[in-house]
Amino acid sequence: MPLHDDLSLPFQVEQCDVRGRIVRLGPALDRIFGRHDYPEPVAMLLAEALTLAATMATALKFDGIFSLQAKGDGPVSTLVADCRTPGNLRGYASFDAERLEGLELGPGAEAGLVPLLLGKGYLAFTIEPQSEDFDRYQGIVDLSGARLADAAHAYFSQSEQLNARVVLGAAHRKGADGRKHWRAGGILLQQLPLQPGGLTQEERGQAWEKVTALLATARHEELTDPRLGQNELLYRLFHEDGVRVFEPLPMVDRCTCSADKVRGILTTFSPEEIDSMAVEGVISVTCQFCSESYNFPLEAVQAARG
Repeated sequence: MPLHDDLSLPFQVEQCDVRGRIVRLGPALDRIFGRHDYPEPVAMLLAEALTLAATMATALKFDGIFSLQAKGDGPVSTLVADCRTPGNLRGYASFDAERLEGLELGPGAEAGLVPLLLGKGYLAFTIEPQSEDFDRYQGIVDLSGARLADAAHAYFSQSEQLNARVVLGAAHRKGADGRKHWRAGGILLQQLPLQPGGLTQEERGQAWEKVTALLATARHEELTDPRLGQNELLYRLFHEDGVRVFEPLPMVDRCTCSADKVRGILTTFSPEEIDSMAVEGVISVTCQFCSESYNFPLEAVQAARG
């Protein structure tokens, strides 16, 4: 397994007052998608969503869950990706197979997956801290642009005090073993706060314009190439301004569901609702994220509800 898979790497562009995260995902995506029968365009959109969630979550200093959820009127009605600290990823998509089959998804369609698959709707970013000392936060923007990165930029422009920019890419490409594997990559840039004795406002503006122009040159093929390490990619983009990397954070495919959690949720329903869920005296629940199935005797759920 390449060492540049399934990680989030923090870095800083020294001379430009810019920090960032580069995320590379590979085997984790294969495991996530291996539990679902997603058509390729849906999986590609979800791969970008998982990458976006990972880049944004690992750029924050908090313990808890960062999630993004897209809701639209297109063939993909719901798209969810979340990252729980330190680096646990999960995600799922709900779609209408018949409507999806009616779409014409020819070459280059991946450049406009948001309007094609999600249609009109919204994208919500939610931060749920583990500590009671911090409040839950949610920001919502309309789905706009051709890709998820475009909707993220709309969120950055209305919600962040500092400039931020992101590029995303996903691909289903043949590996060295001759089989196709999922890969995704993303780079997030954030402008650091104004520092006393540092760059002037004019210099900061010029530096930000320069690094975002360089970021825009990152091709999807580079973001998803298993032969191109994250350090090499960052060097290609930002070496003139002194890019410095820090300790990488592993990203893993890990769901948070459990029998106890599912049983606890079931006990919140009314007795009539619980009865209606049972088939031959058994209530079966399948996790939307990991496809794990849980079976509970009706009598046990009724007893647990009290």
